[in-house]
Amino acid sequence: MQTSLEKLRKFFRLEHENGYANTAIIGGLAEMLNFWEGEARADNINEEVIQAVVQRLRSYDGLSPQSRADALKGLWKRIGDAYPEAQQKPKAPSQVEGRQEPRPHPQNQSQPKSESEPRKESHPQHQQHHEQRQRPPAQPRSESVAGARHSSTPAALDAKLTVLQGVGPKNAETFAKLGMYTLGDMLYYYPRRYDDYSQLKPIKELFYGEQVTVIGTIDSVHTRPIRGGKASIVEVIISDGTGGLRLSYFNQPWLANRFKQGNAISVSGKVDQYLGRLVMNSPDWESVEVENLHTNRIVPIYPLAERITQKWLRNVMKQVVEYFAPAVVDSIPESVRNAARVMPLGEALLQVHFPSSQEKLKAARERLAFDEIFYLQMGVLRQRRDWQSVDARRFVLSDGQLDSLKTSLPFTLTSAQERAIADIRADLDSGKPMNRLLQGDVGSGKTVVAALAAAVITSNNAPPAETSQAAIMAPTSILAEQHYRNFTNLLKGILNPEEIRLLVGDTPESEKEQIRAGLADGSIKIVIGTHAVIEGPVQFKDLQLAVIDEQHRFGVEQRAELRSKGTNPHLLVMTATPIPRSLALTLYGDLDLSIMDEMPAGRIPINTFVLRPQERERTFTLLRGQIKDGKQAFIIYPLIEESEKIEARAAVDDYETLSKEVFPDLKLGLLHGKMRPAEKDETMLKFRDKQYNILVSTTVVEVGVDVPNATVMLIEGADRFGLAQLHQLRGRVGRGADQSYCLLIPTREDATENERLQIMAESNDGFVLAEKDLQIRGPGEFLGTRQAGFANSLRMASITDVKLIEKARREAQAVFEKDADLSQPEHKLLAESLGRFWGEGKGDVS
Repeated sequence: MQTSLEKLRKFFRLEHENGYANTAIIGGLAEMLNFWEGEARADNINEEVIQAVVQRLRSYDGLSPQSRADALKGLWKRIGDAYPEAQQKPKAPSQVEGRQEPRPHPQNQSQPKSESEPRKESHPQHQQHHEQRQRPPAQPRSESVAGARHSSTPAALDAKLTVLQGVGPKNAETFAKLGMYTLGDMLYYYPRRYDDYSQLKPIKELFYGEQVTVIGTIDSVHTRPIRGGKASIVEVIISDGTGGLRLSYFNQPWLANRFKQGNAISVSGKVDQYLGRLVMNSPDWESVEVENLHTNRIVPIYPLAERITQKWLRNVMKQVVEYFAPAVVDSIPESVRNAARVMPLGEALLQVHFPSSQEKLKAARERLAFDEIFYLQMGVLRQRRDWQSVDARRFVLSDGQLDSLKTSLPFTLTSAQERAIADIRADLDSGKPMNRLLQGDVGSGKTVVAALAAAVITSNNAPPAETSQAAIMAPTSILAEQHYRNFTNLLKGILNPEEIRLLVGDTPESEKEQIRAGLADGSIKIVIGTHAVIEGPVQFKDLQLAVIDEQHRFGVEQRAELRSKGTNPHLLVMTATPIPRSLALTLYGDLDLSIMDEMPAGRIPINTFVLRPQERERTFTLLRGQIKDGKQAFIIYPLIEESEKIEARAAVDDYETLSKEVFPDLKLGLLHGKMRPAEKDETMLKFRDKQYNILVSTTVVEVGVDVPNATVMLIEGADRFGLAQLHQLRGRVGRGADQSYCLLIPTREDATENERLQIMAESNDGFVLAEKDLQIRGPGEFLGTRQAGFANSLRMASITDVKLIEKARREAQAVFEKDADLSQPEHKLLAESLGRFWGEGKGDVS
């Protein structure tokens, strides 16, 4: 059976054993699609089967356990019909695994405990916190980490983990959840943090706002009800001989049984203040192995899974890292290492797991981060070269023609729009395919720029445009329809209405046939739609421009598929997610960047206020006043339904209360991710058409529909959102000529001073907010915009470290200028590792 199907079966079986809790992979089954799609295509799996798996797993999280069970069983039956061998029982492990690699030398082993060692009782909040802060990748590290595999890698590093004493099949399955399948994978499973027992900070020296780890003994544990008994709070007092510290855990009553008086625990979190005393709210915690207190060393703390304790995993890691890290061959050329002044790879791997000092740990992290940025830059440079090596049709636009196009618009362009159009005009006249990212804040007028680019391509003013076509792809039907209305309005003096068509999933089949025929014979010049635009039957006579909106919503294959519909078409990708320049230069170095940082004239800044939860009634008064004036409002929630684990209000539950008790005289709509696409579209269209006064929703409205009549955006649980997301949500209002408001209500009273919320109230500039978000939360939120093989590999690099980025980029450019194809003997290992890092170069990374 093909490897990809074998993996699928393994994860499905694990999901069954876990009671269909969507925990077979950390982050949910859908996480596996990042690597599984590519493997399946490499195995020549039928495309219909691949798409069936993709569609089912993407919607899996929203199903009930019973529906999940039915979905996976039905999916496996479909796979079995297409591949009968998939229904056969798997061979015994000994048959499948074949010859085992020799074990590490006994002298270098520290004997781990048996597999039956009792697992540590890590509490749910603790586990969830780890997963959110540093989610381990779902695929083998060898597939994505630079330098993890090449022809000089010791063969034993490919050995399965069961060669280790104390690691049987069950623990191997658990390791697989953490992304470790081989000994080599373990080298790249980095600690999530460290406890430096040589420099512990006494409780009496803590100060407000500090992010710190302290160790203390539990003095007392109390649980008390709050909110009239609807919720509870567990309070733990710890002391270390110098002072006491209170820990508070909201709505997690089970923790009272986990904390035992007299036990020593390590807690990590931010020091807050309540009634003049220092406290930590819901800090990360774990039991302390008392012997570590006397070792005076830096101890690694790894992300865990069930059945694995910190001490046991550390022992296993120690035997593997100390024996194999020195044997890893460095694929970065010595000349590059010397110029960058970074430590050898083997030493870096040893020091990042078991550092001998803070200085050595810092140097190790810098070396591993350097590798990540270096490989990223090498791939970006290669992508740019490959794209610029082909020719594209030239479209020349004279000044007079451009002036004519601009005078046909119903408004005056901003200087930012003028600059973007000038960039695009130069690209189209270069003879090389345009490959440009148009980055503009919500409402900055990107659609106008895209429409003018399409007009240049399809206008009959220039000879090559007689047959030229443009395709615009949007992530949702509603957004596609909105673009269609804007394009037909903007280009009505240039193209006939029948030359611009809308193609979405709900388009009637007869109309689809008509559109497909018009695209094939060239009578339709512009098609705007969703993924329906790239489906097999759609063929263009002469596609010369592909425009992709909210491009991070589309996968690599979808972008490549649209591009393949023409011969080296010009490409314009747009995003309303402001990306800090340091991050854009790193992730999008293969794309030319146009930044639209100016709002059209007449746009009124949105008044943003942070309110305490008990001030909610004031927000309702403002809503009523706006609705009385004929306006509409959004109310956004972080959850669909209430959760015992998360203290936050939920859309479905509050919708009932709002519609029956708070606004019984108004019409309310409900929108959330578990609804079918057709239901979501219908609800959103009704709101746009003023059939609802208020739309109660989750973040599914974050990108998309233009509702100029909406003037209030109320966000409940606002402290649970990132800055970029809050700004996107705020951008749903303020699209008309009236003053609009964004009201932010955090989950708790003490979250009112939340740094992100205060920044939101101070600035309407998405680029300022993006820089702040990057500083506060790191690059994780932005990496989702890239969807390429390296996303999971940036685990050590900090995108805010501009000096390291510049150093890695400089060294990558030097190597690239000397040997772009990496064909010289000294670059052989580098070429192999680069291929691994970028998934063997598959796909279109723009």
